[in-house]
Amino acid sequence: MRALFDLLKAGLILLALLLSGCSKRDSPSNATAQTPMEEPVPLPDFTESLPKVGDVEGYVGSKACQDCHKDQFSTWHRTYHRTMTQIASKESVQADFNNVVLTNEGTRFTLTQKDDEFWARMEKIVAPNEQSTATIEPVDVRLAMITGSHHMQVFWVAEGHGNMQIGFPFTWLIPEKRWVPRNSTFIRPAEAEHRPEPWNIVCSRCHTTGVEPHFYASERIVDTHVAELGIACEACHGPAKRHVELRTAVAAAGGPHTLEPKEIIQPEDLTPQRAAQVCGFCHSMKWIDKAENWRRAGFQYRPGDDLEETTPIISASKVNSIAGLAEYLDRNPSLLADFFWNDGMIRVSGREYNGLVDSPCAEGQKFSCISCHSGHKSEPDDMLSAKMRGNESCLQCHDKFRAAEQLTAHTRHGATSSGSECYNCHMPHTTYGVLKAIRSHQVSSPRVADDVSTGRPNACNLCHLDKTLAWTADYLKQWYAQETEPLPETATNLSHAVRLAIAGDAGQRVLLAWHLGWDSALKISGTNWIAPILGQLLDDQYAAVRLVAERSARSLGQIVPAGYDYAISPETRPPAREIVWEKWLASGDRSNGSGAKLLLGSSLNIEEQRTTYDALLAWRNHKRVRLRE
Repeated sequence: MRALFDLLKAGLILLALLLSGCSKRDSPSNATAQTPMEEPVPLPDFTESLPKVGDVEGYVGSKACQDCHKDQFSTWHRTYHRTMTQIASKESVQADFNNVVLTNEGTRFTLTQKDDEFWARMEKIVAPNEQSTATIEPVDVRLAMITGSHHMQVFWVAEGHGNMQIGFPFTWLIPEKRWVPRNSTFIRPAEAEHRPEPWNIVCSRCHTTGVEPHFYASERIVDTHVAELGIACEACHGPAKRHVELRTAVAAAGGPHTLEPKEIIQPEDLTPQRAAQVCGFCHSMKWIDKAENWRRAGFQYRPGDDLEETTPIISASKVNSIAGLAEYLDRNPSLLADFFWNDGMIRVSGREYNGLVDSPCAEGQKFSCISCHSGHKSEPDDMLSAKMRGNESCLQCHDKFRAAEQLTAHTRHGATSSGSECYNCHMPHTTYGVLKAIRSHQVSSPRVADDVSTGRPNACNLCHLDKTLAWTADYLKQWYAQETEPLPETATNLSHAVRLAIAGDAGQRVLLAWHLGWDSALKISGTNWIAPILGQLLDDQYAAVRLVAERSARSLGQIVPAGYDYAISPETRPPAREIVWEKWLASGDRSNGSGAKLLLGSSLNIEEQRTTYDALLAWRNHKRVRLRE
């Protein structure tokens, strides 16, 4: 971000503040020395610093749809798609700007609101004994845009070149109603370098409609245009200028007129494959043209086109068939692991289309995203069609299981139990994103062999948290004739959920932290034994794991230590594990509601439990995990 270095040279401290948490290699002093400029770049006028909205060929904006499509406009207007990207205003900002003071990496941020404007005053914190030869004045920066309105709000500020926007180093968590460091909201190692995200060439791809980045690195020019901020009507129905012109002419002539081909796109009228690609344009991991023409003119794809022609979907099986991908992965060998389990199943949110196309349901090309979801006939939280709640999504194709006797013969669970809800077994919560576990969109069946080979928790043990992996293997063999290789001793004498929560890698631990607060699982497995496991996760090395564990722990009652703050490194505070453990012991009720005898916490005495915990920690998988949601 060369312009930021220029701002620092001009006597501003914006770069140092926005790069809070970076490694020394990317420190402002080093970077400035590497990228000298002849003249400093001043902060731009606020209006000029924003993306230019509405000046994209072929697009007219959602307001042009409102007069003729009032109901559709209304149902879209209440979605989180609409509010994915917004200008910071009294209507859009949920965060607290009432003279809030935040600190990070030697910088103080004071957040204030002035009418409809939101500001951050940034100033270097000078220790009492620190000798300084230069005076750096505080800087007031107006926060320009917001991403998100559902789980969290990410803020953006002007970078200094054109209308480039970069991420503010703090995020507002909506459930907790608090500010936290941006880096603490991701599964990434604490020591991993954190660079400010450039909104114009990363987030704008899917969080706006009709983006044209107009990014010219060699000339240091950024002049981003969007048809509309957020995900608007034309993101799904295509550019509507031609449609509006023709409909206006027809209305003036007073006569009916049939739609011309591609005049406007109705996803319901497309083939299932093309309809799914409308969603897949954003909800996928796709290969972007290495010529990077999109950085200037935007993507060529339009709803109704074949997505594979311009931005093919990445999967492990297609590495050698997509030009340039293999070479790119040679230079970035860990990239696939950041997105996929090692059998190719997607493991991060926002890539649901990758799961759909790899599902057996999609093989006949009769199944698409809109088989279950709707942009207009749904609730905003998951956009699941109103008529597709419960098992109905699956029964529309698998109608024989509508009869209770057929259903229970297949599931081996009671007809009204969570074990007979199709998606709990075939779409378990093994995807991670936005600080929670999310259902996999690759329809599959639980298999112990997959669990062992990939590390992805199986659906059975994500409900039956108190059971061993061997217990699951036995039932899958009895019920579905699944054969399993011999399992290690820990799979026969210890809850699989406990083993993964304590000894698994960070990606496994965060999934288990969420499931330890999942109501469906707790009704089956009981809750009295869970506190010590969550106590251990409250001290996890990964901040996001700690937050997910805290949310689960708070749902169970008063077990979180007073004053606990997940954003504070566990190395700088008393261990939460010990405090939670003592509370648990004092409660007197450490039984497991299901009566399982192999569960850690119900069959061992206290000293044996502590010894087992220490052994699990010694076995912990410490590999670096970075999940790119």
